[in-house]
Amino acid sequence: MNVWKMALVSVALCGGIAWAQPPATPAPAETPPAAPAKVEPPKSETPKTEPAKQPEAKPETKAQPAKETMMYALMKTSMGDIVLELDGAKAPISTENFMKYVTDGFYDGTIFHRVIKNFMIQGGGFTADMKQKKTRDPIKNEWKNGLKNLRGTIAMARTSVPDSATCQFYINVVDNHSLDQPNGGAAYAVFGKVIAGMDVVDKIRNVATGVKGGMPDNPTTTVLIEKVTKITAEEANALKTAAESKK
Repeated sequence: MNVWKMALVSVALCGGIAWAQPPATPAPAETPPAAPAKVEPPKSETPKTEPAKQPEAKPETKAQPAKETMMYALMKTSMGDIVLELDGAKAPISTENFMKYVTDGFYDGTIFHRVIKNFMIQGGGFTADMKQKKTRDPIKNEWKNGLKNLRGTIAMARTSVPDSATCQFYINVVDNHSLDQPNGGAAYAVFGKVIAGMDVVDKIRNVATGVKGGMPDNPTTTVLIEKVTKITAEEANALKTAAESKK
């Protein structure tokens, strides 16, 4: 990938439109949580000659359900459906952030506003009339999670500031190894992948583009994200199987 493409993905598209510059300071080092203090077992104060008191019965508590590690979303676009598998184990912050936007209906009616055929497709921050949506606060960059910017993966778009990602995401249409290399303190955080609908992604990557609203690489025909919903693993696998059967 050339330097031009690396600069493009760093455009500040959720906090104002601006060309990215290398950040002045590196990302803050992660601080491991302090080790819990050693807890000594309770000591009995009952004399050995007396029978020990029976502990009082505690009310039964229900087991808490295990936290989801893999989460799934169905993205319906004007060019077809895309099924996403999000890795909540390796990228918990990015996954939770994305799913909050999904459950809020934030992505419904947004567009893919930047398309570079041999690079990536980017969306999730602008409406069809190029109005920028108000976002949640930025999140921590999880670029050290071991997930790579390979074809079909979904990652967080951001500015040149490492911890600046909010709502916007991009889907890699080729292997973009350069995005895994830290530049100005951090690389780009992948948090999932497309498990069905890469044919739709490829349709989007091939649309004609131009300059719109002062922004280059904008599709000349609107590519609308009609709705994004959370789905179950079973639903995702069924959609994946159905898509594979059509090949």
